[in-house]
Amino acid sequence: MDILMILTSHDRLGDTGNKTGFWLDEFATPYYRFLDAGATVWIASPQGGPAPIDPNSLGEDAASDATRRFHADEAAQKAVADTRPLDDVEPMEFDALFYPGGHGPMWDLAEDTASIGLIRAMLDAGRPVAAVCHGPAVLRHVREADGSALVNGRNVTGFTNSEEAAVGLTDVVPFLLEDELIALGGRYTKGPDFSAHVVADGDLVTGQNPASSDPAAERLLSILLARAVG
Repeated sequence: MDILMILTSHDRLGDTGNKTGFWLDEFATPYYRFLDAGATVWIASPQGGPAPIDPNSLGEDAASDATRRFHADEAAQKAVADTRPLDDVEPMEFDALFYPGGHGPMWDLAEDTASIGLIRAMLDAGRPVAAVCHGPAVLRHVREADGSALVNGRNVTGFTNSEEAAVGLTDVVPFLLEDELIALGGRYTKGPDFSAHVVADGDLVTGQNPASSDPAAERLLSILLARAVG
């Protein structure tokens, strides 16, 4: 199995003067879940090169077994520091896509034409795509052949309005993900704030928040393994 994980290149939290990026545990937990299942994991980002880690995800309060493993893993750190540019990615090289969150994707991956085209090509080929927390922002501009939104009529989830309010960034983010998915026609559902909630609709898997990263990764693996057996 070849899984491509796509990280943000964006490190500015709006006009606050603070830094953002991808949320480390939302990358590290799926990354090691995939590796331990025998998958080969590749990493890309819009600009290529180093992908910024949200500094708020580096504290002990955000730590996990996976983040501690990452901090001791020079190969993983090197991979994050030398990501492949999305423009150089060929969709059929990979069996699945996984988008970690963090606030960065709200600014760059939500608008990135290479990412949009990659998602569309993978789903057209029957290959699964997963995104967690703010990661489902990448679906914002993905369209069906008839021009309708990809998420229209699909079961989806993502970081909630109340979770955004809880972290104090309602007026900082370029759009509220819950509102956007609903406006696009998605059948949006959510669980309690900061509790795991994962939704699968065919080959599209979405998770609500950081706690959803591991079950989303497991769901993606289950899709791939079921097809390998079938």
